[in-house]
Amino acid sequence: MEDSLKMLESKRNSLYKRIEDLGDFRRGTIGINYRKCGKSNCACAKPEHSGHGPQYLWSTTIKGRSYAKSLKLGAELQKYMEETDRYRSFTKLSEQIVKVNEELCDLRPVQETEDEKEAGELKKKLQLQFEKKRKKRLRKL
Repeated sequence: MEDSLKMLESKRNSLYKRIEDLGDFRRGTIGINYRKCGKSNCACAKPEHSGHGPQYLWSTTIKGRSYAKSLKLGAELQKYMEETDRYRSFTKLSEQIVKVNEELCDLRPVQETEDEKEAGELKKKLQLQFEKKRKKRLRKL
């Protein structure tokens, strides 16, 4: 068991190091848009024409609010592409860290208390904590 703990801790530390090495990142996606301008005599008004473009748009949603930005073809688009790719790498690494941490938690033993008084106090303390959380949730409703 001790070897498994050390192996998992080593794996977790290497994942932390990989996150540290990621550099700058941003959430969101980059899409390509073609738009019709609405002028009846424009080439884009023809059915076979895809529209004006391509236009590159970075977009994301943060706390339920949408954000978007038009990107210029070239260095700006390249920068945003690299940053969003690194964000996807960050989320994958974060999921791996959570999985390893859960395995570590499962392997670590529960600390037993031999003193009856101490065990009783712990139970009361935990009951109070959960009762406070329950009352707080009820107030929000």
